[in-house]
This record gives sequence, C-alpha cells and structure tokens, in this order.
Amino acid sequence: MRFSLTPKETSFYDMFAAAAENLVVGSKLLLELLGSDVSARAEIVERMRAAEHAGDDTTHAIFHQLNSSFITPFDREDIYSLASSLDDIMDFMEEAVDLVVLYDIETLPKGVEQQIEVLARAAELTADAMPRLRGMSGLTEYWIEINRLENQADQIHRKLLAHLFSGQYDAIEVLKLKQVVDVLEEAADAFEHVANTVETIAVKES
Repeated sequence: MRFSLTPKETSFYDMFAAAAENLVVGSKLLLELLGSDVSARAEIVERMRAAEHAGDDTTHAIFHQLNSSFITPFDREDIYSLASSLDDIMDFMEEAVDLVVLYDIETLPKGVEQQIEVLARAAELTADAMPRLRGMSGLTEYWIEINRLENQADQIHRKLLAHLFSGQYDAIEVLKLKQVVDVLEEAADAFEHVANTVETIAVKES
C-alpha cells in the first residue's frame, strides 16, 4: 500500500474552502427563492440540486483523501465531522427549496426571510473561516458569531411556529409550512455544528 508522507496534507483545506463557498451559492438561491414568481421556482430547484451535487462531490473527495492519506492536518474524526456537517447544511438548503415547490407553496409566512438571512450570513462567515484553518488564526470571532446567529435562528423559528399555530392557516397548510421552517432551522443548527467542530480543532491544535 502506498501512503502519502506529506507532513501536512494541504488539499483538505482547499476542499473545505470549496464546500463552504458552495454554501454561499446555496444561501443565495434561498434568497432568490424568496423574491421569485412561482413559475421560476422549478429552475431555482434545479440550480440548487446542482449545487447540492457539487457539495456531495466535494464531501466524497474529502473522505477519499482521508482514507488515502497517512498523515492528516488534524484529527481524522474532526475532518470527518467537519465535512459531514458542511454537507448537511447544503442538504437542508436543498430540501427546503424542494419542499416549497413540491408542496406548491405560493406564499411563505413572514419570518422565513429572516431565517434565510441568518443562513446567508452564516454561510458568508463560514466561507471566510475555512481558509483560516491553515493557520488557526482569527477563528474565535467566527464561532462566537455563528453561535449568536444560531440563537437568533432559534428565536425566529419559535416565533414562526407560534404564527403557524395562530389559526390563520388550515391544518394541511400548517403541516407544509412547518416542515419548511423546521428544515431551515436544521440548517442553522448544522452551521453551529460546523463552528463547534472548528472550535474543537483549534483547541486541539493550540
């Protein structure tokens, strides 16, 4: 068996950066969905699906590199956890867009735009943070801000649920809308999982 003897396998950093940049693409498609006509949504779904497939490709490349590298830049379990959590975010984004179209939801409830804005900001912060894994510098502010955003997302989610159960919507519509806002909340949670993993890596490397 041939092993890589490179002291620090640098391609991981590039792949994590690519995965995070792809999340920015996904968050922009979510924002685009908000202002789109119903007739334009199928095309947004296809673009989101393409982004999700690109994310899958990057995740698989990370796992392949992990299995073929003798020495890794940080703990293998942390590499696996970071890659999986980044992939989860894109999966949740793609699921949310898909559900809106599959359920034929014409109007999203007020507050969903706040959920998506939080995700867009978290995506930007994550994309900015991933390249800094190389030097493990300036990351504290990143995970603190992501945790703050996740708390904000929790509050928005609770308000949305209260709105959905206010009696304004019929039961079937509540079920449809709740699934969408729940998936967006899961995306926010996954951003926090990424930040927590980065914090764990930084502590181990310090």
